[in-house]
Amino acid sequence: MARPPGPFLLLLSFLLLLLLLLTAAATGRPCGPAGLSRDTVLGRPGANVTLTCREQGLANVTVSWQMEERGAGGGPRRRLAEGNALLLRHLRYEDSGRYGCYGGGRLLRSLRLLVEEPPETPRVSCYRRSPDKDILCEWPLRVKPSPATRATLWVKRRFAAEDATAQRCRYFSKARKFVCRVKVPPGADTESLVVSTCVSNGAGGSAGEDRIITLSSVPVKPDPPVNVTVQALEKAPQRLRVNWSYPSSWDPRFYWLRFQVRYRPEPAQTFTEVDQVMTPWLDIRDALRGTRHVVQVRAQEEFGHGTWSEWSREVVGTPWTDPWDLTSEMGPFSSQFPMDDDGTYGVTLPPELFWEDAADGAGGAVVKASARSVASPYAFLVAGGSLLLGIALFVAIMVRYRQMWRTGGQRGAKPEGEGQHVLVPLGPPSPPLSDTPLLSPPSPPDPRGLHVTNLDYFFSGQ
Repeated sequence: MARPPGPFLLLLSFLLLLLLLLTAAATGRPCGPAGLSRDTVLGRPGANVTLTCREQGLANVTVSWQMEERGAGGGPRRRLAEGNALLLRHLRYEDSGRYGCYGGGRLLRSLRLLVEEPPETPRVSCYRRSPDKDILCEWPLRVKPSPATRATLWVKRRFAAEDATAQRCRYFSKARKFVCRVKVPPGADTESLVVSTCVSNGAGGSAGEDRIITLSSVPVKPDPPVNVTVQALEKAPQRLRVNWSYPSSWDPRFYWLRFQVRYRPEPAQTFTEVDQVMTPWLDIRDALRGTRHVVQVRAQEEFGHGTWSEWSREVVGTPWTDPWDLTSEMGPFSSQFPMDDDGTYGVTLPPELFWEDAADGAGGAVVKASARSVASPYAFLVAGGSLLLGIALFVAIMVRYRQMWRTGGQRGAKPEGEGQHVLVPLGPPSPPLSDTPLLSPPSPPDPRGLHVTNLDYFFSGQ
């Protein structure tokens, strides 16, 4: 009688069954081209390729080549070189198409040239633009893919036997990345999802590693702030006011954002960063006088959950300059590059995907800015007025003392007795205390009395 299988054999059988199920699910997600036909010649961009009409050349027959159709760019039929072999140098994507060799007025052979580069292996990262938005998965590319490159994303429940749902991804040339929108299956809000990616073209295919995600574990990555402007503040030569708005994908009524601002004077390459900005505006108080400044802003969830957004597009602004200062270089107070949109993908795509890469072609040496002290004409006016006032006061004092010296000299030259005043008693002798009434009647002023305003009395010799 056969013994029943032990626990180890049961576990092994379960693992083999699970492996078969996973393999069966994977076979429904092919990644790569179906195969090249016998009349197709594959060439790499930048390489050389030779197209041969016949293995052995035809005697007394002139062979000519023509391009029957152009694959990537389209265009009319055109005549090429003559000979049994056609050499094409430095291939481009636009060289893809069908080539035919003709001899004696008839078609001898037709070949299809495919100029492709095998796709890069996708390294996918997923995020949410806000806590109540859908999931986006994306991956960047080092080089621009061929026009025939296609990317697909599959989504399925982790422990379900159902087939994966295929979703088409879109390539954005300006951001140089593929972006896929993850459509969560109904009822899978709290379940784990398996996300798979595949990129393929005529030269081959490449599949990315499967990612297991849940709605709660996907980080929040907001869109960059929009409507960023830089304004000069009047009579503030070292200040700039930066304003911006929340992105349309983020609702500030339920969730807030915190911001980070960075700025630099041109042509310096080092930024100064300001963190923990909770308001949609910031005053820069250490700007350089008369110098254009480059400003960018990015955002993050209020409590630091998730990751920072991409930096906003660069905007420039110049601090206020005194109009009387003829030595300063006037420039525009603020400028903002216009935004462009080369397509729509619903309302689920972040706006930075449509922006130009501001860093392209931004090389060059860093020039050290020279500092110049700019003096205001008001300072010269105040200094000159103070100097004139001091001179006038000094002259007035000297004139006054000179008059006093002259007056003193003239009094010393008078004849004896002239100009002398006889001291007059202030009144008759006081009567005894008993004869003095408590209230005496008022008496008229004595014209011979002493007057304080008579300054000659003080300057007399007596």
